Amino acid sequence: MFRIGIDLGGTKIELLALGNEGEVLLRRRCATPQGDYHGTLRALGGLVEAAEQVLGRKGTVGVGMPGAESAAGGRIKNANSTCLNGRPLRDDLQALLQREVRLANDANCFALSEAIDGAGKDTEVVFGVILGTGVGGGIVVGQRVLAGVNHIAGEWGHNPLPLPGEETLPPPRCYCGRSGCVETWLSGPGLGADHLRHGGEALGAEAICTRASAGDQACEQTLRRYERRLAKALAQVVNILDPGVIVLGGGLSNIERLYDAVPRLWAAAIFSDTIRTRLMRNVHGDSSGVRGAAWLWNDR
Repeated sequence: MFRIGIDLGGTKIELLALGNEGEVLLRRRCATPQGDYHGTLRALGGLVEAAEQVLGRKGTVGVGMPGAESAAGGRIKNANSTCLNGRPLRDDLQALLQREVRLANDANCFALSEAIDGAGKDTEVVFGVILGTGVGGGIVVGQRVLAGVNHIAGEWGHNPLPLPGEETLPPPRCYCGRSGCVETWLSGPGLGADHLRHGGEALGAEAICTRASAGDQACEQTLRRYERRLAKALAQVVNILDPGVIVLGGGLSNIERLYDAVPRLWAAAIFSDTIRTRLMRNVHGDSSGVRGAAWLWNDR
């Protein structure tokens, strides 16, 4: 047997086959059929069938996806790929592939990948953070994903950012219907919106970082606000979960200064005289999600 991992994204579907030691046997991808649930199922089935024909045997299948399975009936909820919502994705895939399929939120898959053979290797409790277009989180304990009784463990991005501070201005609205969610402050679009709110130009995260490095003081202040907010938000995680490693993923994880500034700043909000939690950059980059989907079968 070998492990097949699938990263079901909004624009592409990626398949990765891993051997017993985590070696990559095969990688394939295709475009996600936009807004087409049954087309998405066919695409998933086609990728698995083609991979198994090449490798000459069947593998286990794990799928990372946006959203989660509802604890009431197993249908998908909270997916930004809205054609998945309300659908019995696991049941349909199992019927299509004629085997058990394991599903997990994509942030959980990222955290699992980094816990098994990435930045959190040999660490009992790992919290994985996605800082990108959105903000997500995943919890891994003993190299197993912690899903939670409501299947929402790690949904860090939809907690309110701790106050007070400069955030006492009316907090931004989140797509989830609430206001002031961590995601509205710490996502890439959130960083750009904050810069604009404080009188800056309409810039993306990469441009803000580049200009800050070149001495632009408005961009520098935007990044300092971002660092303070990330430190406060992660301090809550440390106070509740007390992980050995917090590993960052997503586009904003490439901001090198975060790994020095945030641990220095979070100390003021962590309820401990010693802080051994490490903030680390991911090891597997964009492959972490699909690798983690394969490792959902790490009990074999």
